[in-house]
Parts: sequence; structure tokens; C-alpha cells
Amino acid sequence: MPLVTTKELLLDAQRCGYAVGAFNVENMEMVQAVVAAAQELNSPVIMQTTPSTVKYADLAYFYANVKTAADKASVPVVMHLDHGNSFDLAMQALRAGYTSIMIDGSHDGYEENIAVSKAVVRACHPSGVPVEAELGKVGGKEDDLDGGEGNPYTDPLEAKEFVERTGVDSLAVAIGTAHGIYSGTPKLDVERLSEIRKVVSIPLVLHGTSGVPDEAVQECIRRGICKVNYATDLRIAFSRGVKAVLEKNPDIIDPKKYNAQGREEVRQYVMSKIKVCGSEGKARTLEHI
Repeated sequence: MPLVTTKELLLDAQRCGYAVGAFNVENMEMVQAVVAAAQELNSPVIMQTTPSTVKYADLAYFYANVKTAADKASVPVVMHLDHGNSFDLAMQALRAGYTSIMIDGSHDGYEENIAVSKAVVRACHPSGVPVEAELGKVGGKEDDLDGGEGNPYTDPLEAKEFVERTGVDSLAVAIGTAHGIYSGTPKLDVERLSEIRKVVSIPLVLHGTSGVPDEAVQECIRRGICKVNYATDLRIAFSRGVKAVLEKNPDIIDPKKYNAQGREEVRQYVMSKIKVCGSEGKARTLEHI
């Protein structure tokens, strides 16, 4: 089916108490794996690319991969810009055909974050493309994503004002997760999440979820998270599959043979996280949402 937006998918997740998994894809095999997992479990799915991934190839390459996979799928597939770091990149993604845009102004001041988020909303909404923003700072470092310093947590009252002033469709909140690989078990401020949920009506998003215990993710979903992002663990899974083949047969020169095992590892990982999110069996056509 054609690519869809996150708008109705996340609202349905919010109404029904589950979340939609959002998976960062970095090559054709990852795209194939994510769609295969979603198809097998009859789940909606979000595929996304970061600025560093786009820099490696470009928006058109990744859009073409995901669109091709979506056209062949019978489940809703979204193409999302993750952590868009400028108005210009957000507009490039919009023109390339991305069906969901994140603008991340969280590393700027509060007013600057509001200004850039509001500008992206004004540009995207006439095309029916929803916008995600971030308030607070998700910690850690991965690619060009750096959690920065200072108080990282989302303030509930600021979140309420931010949403009202920007008109964004979903909000990524900072409650103790981090990008990249955790050195220990993350401690999430789920009470803060509940306080945000009380004053913010739009769907909430959890970033930096690779390595977070499944039970903690599910608790966050019960408290209002509607979109869950996974990135680092997909890389680990793909690399594990490739390494296993090359270690067993170092003379292999056909990329299809070792990439296929990387694809299978990602497929299995994505299936496990779809089940954690509770979106198994939730796929619907747009007409049914």
C-alpha cells in the first residue's frame, strides 16, 4: 500500500493503548527486514533516517527503498525523518516525499525550539504531513546526536505550553533514556511521564530505547508513549549476522550472502520489539482508521 503518515497511526495507538515501533534503517536489507517483520505480525511500522544516515547517501535513496517496500506491503508503512536538525533538512525531506518529519530543536533555547518547530509545522501541515518535536534532551551520543549538558528532563508545564504554541502532532520527551549503548540499566522517570501525559494530549514519543528493558518500555506505553524508537540495536543485530557468516567462511565475496544473515537478524529483532510495543495485529488500511 502507499506510504502513510504517522498522524492517524499514533492517534489509534493512543486510543487503544499500544505503541508503534519506529526503526532506523541504514541500507536496503534493513528496510526489507523491518517490512518483513511488520508483515508477519500484521503491524503498522515506522521507518526512519537520521541526518547522518542521510549524509551517507541522501534522502532520495532512502525514500526510494522504503517506498518500494511499502508499495509491496499490505501493512501501513511510514517514512519518517528522525532528529531533523534544521528547517532546511526538514523541507528537503518534505519535498523528497517523507510522510512524517521530526524537527529537533532541543539543543537550542526554549524559545528557539518553539520558533523552529512552529515554522516546520506551518510548512508541513498544508501537505498533510505531521511533525514531531523534542523537548528536553535525550542523553548519550550516537552519530551526530549528542545529548548535551544541563538538565535533560522534560518539564511537564513547559511541554504543555510548547505543544500549544507550536501545533506539533507528537512530542518526544526526555525521561532518562539515551542514544547509543548504555553502560548500565537506565533508570526512567516514569512518574514524570505520567505528569506530562496529564497536561499534553498529543501522542508522546520515547527515544533512545535500544537497551531499555522491555518491561520498562511497556510501562512507558501504559503511561502514554505511542511511538518507540529503536536504532542502535538494529545496527548490532545486522552486524552480528554479517560477522557470523564471515567468521564461518572468511573467503565469501558475495555481499548478498552475508547481508542476508544481517537482514534475518534484524527481522527477528524487529519482530520482538513489535510485540513489546503491542502493535501485533493492529495493521489497518487508512479507510479503517
